[in-house]
This record gives sequence, structure tokens and C-alpha cells, in this order.
Amino acid sequence: QVQLVESGGGLVQAGGSLRLSCAASGSIFGPNLMGWYRQAPAKERELVATITRGGGTTNYADSVKGRFTISRDNAKTTVYLQMNSLKPEDTAVYYCNAIVYGMNYWGKGTLVTVSS
Repeated sequence: QVQLVESGGGLVQAGGSLRLSCAASGSIFGPNLMGWYRQAPAKERELVATITRGGGTTNYADSVKGRFTISRDNAKTTVYLQMNSLKPEDTAVYYCNAIVYGMNYWGKGTLVTVSS
């Protein structure tokens, strides 16, 4: 089992920044892929960014490229999402995701609200 706990969400004005954190615990060893997804009201959950265990490969949604940066700490148990130049359309619940040995795990989410 893998547990994921997100933090760092909140209310920010357009153009501002936030950093989300996702602390992973449990059976997180071995090759894995971690990432962030988001779900805005009345919309489907969508990929924001992913990062491999070694941190060497990242992937971003086109809508956040150049503004968001995903990273992992050296112990590979915490994933961050640095969000800059935030826009009102970035408002959503942001979920941490981990895929470990083919099993999909989700956090409970953290709300990000960007005011115009």
C-alpha cells in the first residue's frame, strides 16, 4: 500500500505562485512514476505533470509548460509542483498520483483557487 498526502494549496491572485507537496509513504520502493493531476468543477480529471523515480524524465500538459515545474527530493518520497504565473483557469483540486508496480494510488487532493 502507498499513502499520498498533498499540501500547499490555497488562494492566490492571478500571476502569483504556489508550491504543492506530496508526501508518499508505504511501499513506494522500486521503479515508480509520480505525478500531479487536477480536476476543475464540472470537468474531468486531467494530467498536469509526471516525473520518473530518478527524476530524469518529466512530462507536462501543454497548458502548464513553462509555468509549472515538477521535482522530487533525494529520498524520492516527496514530489513537488512549483506553479508560477498562475491563471484563473488553473483553479482546481490538485491530486497526487503514484504508479508503483502497476498499481495506481491517489491522494485526497488539495484545492488551488486563482482569483482574477
